[in-house]
Amino acid sequence: MKEYYIKDLLNKGIGGSEVYTVYGWVNSIRRSKKHTFLDVCDSSGKIQIVASNDLVPENLKLEQSLMVEGLLRENRKKLRAEIEAHAIEIIGDVDKLLSPSPRSTFDIFDNKYVNYVQENRHLFIRNSKVMAALKARDLVKRAVHKWFYSQNFTEITAPILTPVLLYTEDTGISVNVNEQNLFLTQCVAFYLESAVHAFERVYNIGPSFRGAESISPRHLTEYWHVKAEIAFVTFEETFGIVEDLISSVARSVLDEGKELCSILGTKGAFEEALKVPFPRIRYDYAIRLCNENGIDVEFGKSLNSRAEAFLTEYFNSPVWVTHNPRTIEGFPYKICKDDNRLTYTADLIGSLGGGEILGIADKITDYDELTVRMEEKNKESNHGYDWFRELRNYGTVPHCGIGMGLERLIKWLFELPHVREAIPFPRSIGRKIYP
Repeated sequence: MKEYYIKDLLNKGIGGSEVYTVYGWVNSIRRSKKHTFLDVCDSSGKIQIVASNDLVPENLKLEQSLMVEGLLRENRKKLRAEIEAHAIEIIGDVDKLLSPSPRSTFDIFDNKYVNYVQENRHLFIRNSKVMAALKARDLVKRAVHKWFYSQNFTEITAPILTPVLLYTEDTGISVNVNEQNLFLTQCVAFYLESAVHAFERVYNIGPSFRGAESISPRHLTEYWHVKAEIAFVTFEETFGIVEDLISSVARSVLDEGKELCSILGTKGAFEEALKVPFPRIRYDYAIRLCNENGIDVEFGKSLNSRAEAFLTEYFNSPVWVTHNPRTIEGFPYKICKDDNRLTYTADLIGSLGGGEILGIADKITDYDELTVRMEEKNKESNHGYDWFRELRNYGTVPHCGIGMGLERLIKWLFELPHVREAIPFPRSIGRKIYP
């Protein structure tokens, strides 16, 4: 078993005669007349190896895995630790030439490399920026779980195979199981609404699938959803709950997040996420404000990216757009009493180009109202929803839902250029699934 990681060696006192064994991968090779200088990295960091040329295997290449034994010493010229090698052994060879290579210093987020990197994602996952983005994902996901547990939520594992969709069938990915036409889940809220009548506070973090979506930097075919349902809560109270979630996650990942941002070459949006409470603006007023400032948005349509950017710049903050139109919102969401064109829903728009990050919704509890909404969306004749409708006639209670794209949150907090950078193996619209 590996005894030391490179970070452990870099933190040790330099000097002495103890021999250390380093396991890692070749990151760079430089040669002189008498010596070869290698940068060897592992999951924790990078260290320079100095070896006489006769110790170095002739077939040494970038990305080969190595075992190096040697003394830890100080490079006084560069004021850093290095290993004076006594033995070098190749563990795993390399037979594929990639240029640029995965660990080389190029901008892996540059659009001109997208196809090249995605087709070799299984190899480029070891790039330092990709690693930083995926460490950011791990940090954020753990922080989200921690917050839900601290607020007495129960995690409910919802199914991926489902007969019901939140939106239209052309946005679903269909599968056939046991001669039954099903879909990959688009939204687990249906199942959480069942569980909320038992546990009162429930959540799920899991994959969702959309078959027809935009190719914007905020969309993937397969992504991870943070969903929650809360019983006996009002629409107004839900804003504060979500703001506490966002600010708590930002505060939790702040220190390590800044270190990752230094690798990613970004500043991060942590301070923006701490500006709670966020300002709120109703959808109808947002449309008017955008149109008055030269941004054309039609009533009843979703805000475009220009409108979202304008609103966050106008308020100098993330901003809630509330009471969205019924034409674009899902059928389980309540209709506004003062304007039946709108719903009791809200989207949080992230500043610094973050775009829509999450949404909240007050759920319909009346059976007849739900039936009307299902008729609007052409779902009333689909018996797959019968169990969901039945919840309204079996001791239902007021409840609100939260839905947040995990990759969208990570993209915003760490200022990533695209949500595909926030997931290990992205599945994108129009792209062949490989690897």
